[in-house]
Parts: sequence; C-alpha cells; structure tokens
Amino acid sequence: MKTILLLAGRSTRLWPLTDKTLFPVCGKTLLEHQIAQLKEGGCDDIILVGGSHNLEDIKSRFPSLKTVEQEDLSLGMRGALLSALPECGKEPVCIVSGNDVIDHAAYSLIREMSSSVTGGAILAKEVSTYFPGGYLTVEGNRVTGIVEKPGEGNEPSNLINIVAHIHNDSSVLLAALKEVSPKKDDGYEQALATLLKDYEYVAVPYEGDWKAVKYPWHFLPLLELFLSEITEPVIDPSADIHPTAVIDGPVIIGPSVKVLPHATVKGPCFVGANSIIANNALVRNASIGENCVVGYNTEVKSSILAGHVWTHMTYIGDSIVGENVSFGGGCVTGNLRLDERTIQSNVKKETIDSALTKFGTIIGDNVRIGIQVGINPGVKIGGESFIAGGVFVPEDIPSGSFVYSKNGTVQIKENKETVPRPNDRAKYKKSM
Repeated sequence: MKTILLLAGRSTRLWPLTDKTLFPVCGKTLLEHQIAQLKEGGCDDIILVGGSHNLEDIKSRFPSLKTVEQEDLSLGMRGALLSALPECGKEPVCIVSGNDVIDHAAYSLIREMSSSVTGGAILAKEVSTYFPGGYLTVEGNRVTGIVEKPGEGNEPSNLINIVAHIHNDSSVLLAALKEVSPKKDDGYEQALATLLKDYEYVAVPYEGDWKAVKYPWHFLPLLELFLSEITEPVIDPSADIHPTAVIDGPVIIGPSVKVLPHATVKGPCFVGANSIIANNALVRNASIGENCVVGYNTEVKSSILAGHVWTHMTYIGDSIVGENVSFGGGCVTGNLRLDERTIQSNVKKETIDSALTKFGTIIGDNVRIGIQVGINPGVKIGGESFIAGGVFVPEDIPSGSFVYSKNGTVQIKENKETVPRPNDRAKYKKSM
C-alpha cells in the first residue's frame, strides 16, 4: 500500500505564519511529526505532494522519500491526487491530509477495516461540539456521503471526516477524479461521492488524539499534545546547567544549551540547541527553538518560539512566535480577556472564535518589538515589521509594517527598514 501525504496548500489561513508543514514544534517540523506517526503505523511507502513554494524544502528534509509537485494549486486535493496517483497503479492507497495530526494506531486500524469491503475506509472522529469541517452520513457503518460545513445544529451525524482515507484500488479513484468537472476545488469530494454510490466504504471510528491545523492558534493544542509525549528529563551532555538553576519534570534540553543562575525550566518543556535560558527566567510548558535567548526575568508559558527569538524582561503566554523575532524590555502579551470569554481573531476579514480562553499573540518571521509594548489577546503581527517602543497593539498588524504611537493613537505605515538577520546578532550572544 502506498501513502500520499498532501502538503501543497499555501496555508493562507495560517497568516502570519507561512507554511504549517515546516513550522517547528518540540524540535521537529510538523511534517517530521506526521511522517514519524505514519511510519510507526506501518505506512512506509510514502509519496509527498508539495507545491513550488515548499517542495525544495520538503525534498531537502526527506531525500529518501518520493516527492511529486502539484503544479496547479487551484485544483485543490483533486490536483494533488491527479499528480500522484499515476505512481500507484492499481495498488491500495492511503490518502492523508497535511492538516491533520493523528495517532499512529489510526493507520493500522483503517488498513485492517478496509480489507473487508470493496471500496475502502474513512477515518471518523466522534465529536460533541460543532467543528467547521466535513461530517459523514452513514447507514450502519457504511459511509453514504460527506456534508461539508453544515453549520451548527445541521450536522447529519456526530462523525467528523478525517482525511485518512484508504481506496482499495488507486486506478478506480484516478478514473473517478478524471471524470468530474468541478467548478471549484471540491473535485475530490465529487469523485468520492460517486465512488460511495458504487463501492462500499466503511466509517472507522477513531478515539485517539486528533488535532486539525487550519488556523495559526491550532498549534497551541498541538503543542500540548507533543509535550505530553515527553515523559522524562533528557539533558544533552554538552548543555551547561548552573547549579542554582531548576530543571523540574520532563524536559528535553538540547546540545550546547545554557541555563543560567536561578533560571527555572518546568516540564514538560523542550529547549532547542544553542539556546540560552538567562538569569531568573521561567520557562514552563513551552517549546523553545534553536538559538533562542530567553532573557533575564522573562517568562515563557505554554508557547512556541521558533528559532532565533530573543527576549528581555518579557512575558509571553499562550503565544506562537516565528523565526528571528526580538522583544524589548518590558513587553507583555495579553492572553486572557477581562470577561474570561473565548478569544476571537480575524482571518481574511472574518472574525473566528478560537474556542480558547487563553490565547496570546501570533507573530510572523523577522519582527522587532521595542520596549514596553503590550499586545492584546488574539492579535497577530505580520512578518518583516517593526513595533516601536511604548505602543499598545490592539489589532492585527499587516506584514511589512512600521507601527508607532502618535498622540496616543496607533499609527501604521510601510516598513522601509530591513530587519536584521540572525547572523547579524551573533556578537551579542557571545557575551552571555
């Protein structure tokens, strides 16, 4: 059986983050986590489908795996499969979405269930609250259809369609995809609807962990999942831990990490190679990337920092910070509404309820934030931006912005300055 992992989407809803596939959490990209689960679940013959925007990075990370480029991204999932299925002949194929993170046991389960029917198997997650995805219609355990985003109260069942689908004959699926003429990117769904009439597909109930990554804040529950897999402390021999520092609980500390006097790292946590946890800093339930400096008197709580993030006397809570970002002294990310309701965020001019009561900020790559900056809960800051000192940031900031305060009002203009790159800052780290 071949497995096709779909990675070609541009992740536009993920702004200000760029490609979800390559975003690092706990020392691995999301793609590395997914492939590890696939292989542990017995899926060894994997085809990766990417786009021109990410395929070279994917190839460099997994040179031993087959890769296929989806040239026309407007064709959606159908386009990806039209590109990859000719590699499969008449073999069974497992189609997996790059948006979903599931346990390795699910792959063994659907393989077993698909062998007893003519068509294949579809993984189904039982939910108790509305999720804006596809819902299965079933007769017994046979899938009869999929209803996309029916709206709360209109769900045909409580079974969410997880894109871990097995088709017992790749050539049958390929033929169905060629026959449909979709007017939008729902060609796979149309082809599947045809197959569900002619072949038997079973719904495979799945009770394990499932995390869908559609919006950027979805990385926060994903962080919690990956941290739960750290069960004991693992400290690299090259790490330098000061005798007065506290390492409490299951913590992974990478090569050449420094933990300075009176700092605390409370697990579960991950600290990447060459990072510094400075004096009096507190890191808890967090993923710290490589070459970061969690500076003096900083707290990082339930957050993900990618590589080369620098802080000083900063509070970062329930937040996601991209590559090459620095915070001036006294910066604070708000992560809780005064009324303690769930926090909303804007995505493509639409207000989305995150369903999180604790949600700080999301910051893109290459951002500089001045001293004494406050950021409201749920606010996102685009990459290549400067935020001047003393600004309170109440709303999303577009990429490439220069933000400052004038007469108590936030002003936004185009940023014409180049944000320094990590190599420019190496001289500061030598003194620590």
